[in-house]
Parts: sequence; C-alpha cells; structure tokens
Amino acid sequence: MPTEVAAHITGTVWKIEKRVGDDVASNDVLVILESMKMEMPVEAPTSGKVREVRCKEGEPVQEGQILIVLE
Repeated sequence: MPTEVAAHITGTVWKIEKRVGDDVASNDVLVILESMKMEMPVEAPTSGKVREVRCKEGEPVQEGQILIVLE
C-alpha cells in the first residue's frame, strides 16, 4: 500500500534528496523545504522505495500537499 508523504509546513521546495526508484529507510530525509529562511527536512515515515515525486525544486507548496509517494 502506498504511503503519501506531505509537506508539514507551507514553504518552497529547496532540495529534493531522493528520486524515483531510490530505496529509503524510516527517517531518511526526502525533501528539504524552506520557510521563513529556515530549512525544514521532510522525512520518510517508513522504509520503502520512492514511487512518485510530486514536487519540483523551487516550487511553492502548501501544508498538507503530497510531495513524495513511497511503496
């Protein structure tokens, strides 16, 4: 069953750390968001493989927006 990983804050995608097909462990950093000049990591809640990346670097995102889908 896929796991959707959402932004926990409103901000801008500063860096995408993982790509489609990458294996991830629980708590690996998937994406780094920038908000109010602070970098906020978005971590994997479980281990798995990146199935989809639904954001781009430099893109603004809203709190709750899906950024990564793991399988």
